[in-house]
Amino acid sequence: MTKNGRLALALGVATYLAAWAFGSKPLYPIATGLLLVVLFAWASVRLAKKPMRLVRTTSAHEQLEGEDLRVHLELQPESRVLPVSVVLVDEVGRLGERRVPLRRGDRRLFGSYVLRALPRGRYPFGEARALLEDPFGLERAEVQLPGGGALLVYPRLVELDRLFSETGAHSPDGRRLLLRRPSGFELHSVREYEHGESLRKVHWRSTARRGQLMVKDLEDSPRDEVAVLLDADESAAVGSSFDVQVRAAGSILQAHVRRGRRSVLVVNSASAEAQRVHSSDGDWRRALELLAAVEPTGRIPLATLLAVEESPAARALDLVVVTARIAPELVDRLVQRVLARRRASLVYVDSASFANGAAPRRPEPALLRLQAAGVPVAVLRRGDDLAASLGAPELPGAARA
Repeated sequence: MTKNGRLALALGVATYLAAWAFGSKPLYPIATGLLLVVLFAWASVRLAKKPMRLVRTTSAHEQLEGEDLRVHLELQPESRVLPVSVVLVDEVGRLGERRVPLRRGDRRLFGSYVLRALPRGRYPFGEARALLEDPFGLERAEVQLPGGGALLVYPRLVELDRLFSETGAHSPDGRRLLLRRPSGFELHSVREYEHGESLRKVHWRSTARRGQLMVKDLEDSPRDEVAVLLDADESAAVGSSFDVQVRAAGSILQAHVRRGRRSVLVVNSASAEAQRVHSSDGDWRRALELLAAVEPTGRIPLATLLAVEESPAARALDLVVVTARIAPELVDRLVQRVLARRRASLVYVDSASFANGAAPRRPEPALLRLQAAGVPVAVLRRGDDLAASLGAPELPGAARA
């Protein structure tokens, strides 16, 4: 019962007692009317307080970050008595609560609300509440509605026809260093020579060391695989810098998938997730969902992850690292890959530029070392155009043609 309901009940009782005490017959109808109104309010709300089913639908099939989204609500009560006034309180993850007055229609209740400029993320719908009231505002009841489902807001990716890593890195004198792409098999181990084997397989260094013929034991390696490694370092995220990392990783992955290259998305977060993408259908959709929901929760350095040879990122032929932290150990790992004739490139998001009042900084020496070693590097700062930074400029000769 609301405050007004308690006041109406107290006034009805007091009026009835006053009529009885002073013998005033005109006060009896007033007292009776007040008590009947309170009784009617209580009965109407109690009869409407039955289990209800909440159905949510949205105005968009695929929600991109930065867009508005209208959420439509349909409340289906089991009771035949519909409440006069219903306010639905809907909880949408970290976006908070939305209070929506519902309107009646066809034995159901309808309403909607708009979520403005949604940021990327996964927003689970929590338990909702239906607040029921009578026409006079004297009685109120609450019906708990079970939660379920979630709203996914996907990152806004850009189209990349050519990648910055495809033309090599700048050498110290300004020329491009074109990386050779290895193919074929990878050395796994050495073993003793067996009669009839080709001498082309002899591993001469081991043969000289052991004094007997030793041959290379080769295994097929995933040469056609591209690994996009997204560093979800918790301590490196500043403002919206991690969202820029996600957009960069997703855009590069999308470019490789559209070319038909077998790819894998590796996220260095607390859960250490990986999603292989061998087609542009279901695999790509799952990778996109992973990018939508990922949060900066990682604490393991990238160099530690790349040290595990069995990891998808370490085994891939072409490795693209997207990070906001450049550690000396990571630089060493990437340089070692290039020296071993395995491709590596880096997208560095300058998270310091996303802080309020941040001043421009000089390029980090680690980035200059990577470029000198032949590792293509793209740097993203606040306000940079993603497509221009991740794409490769047209060669002068191609422009003239």
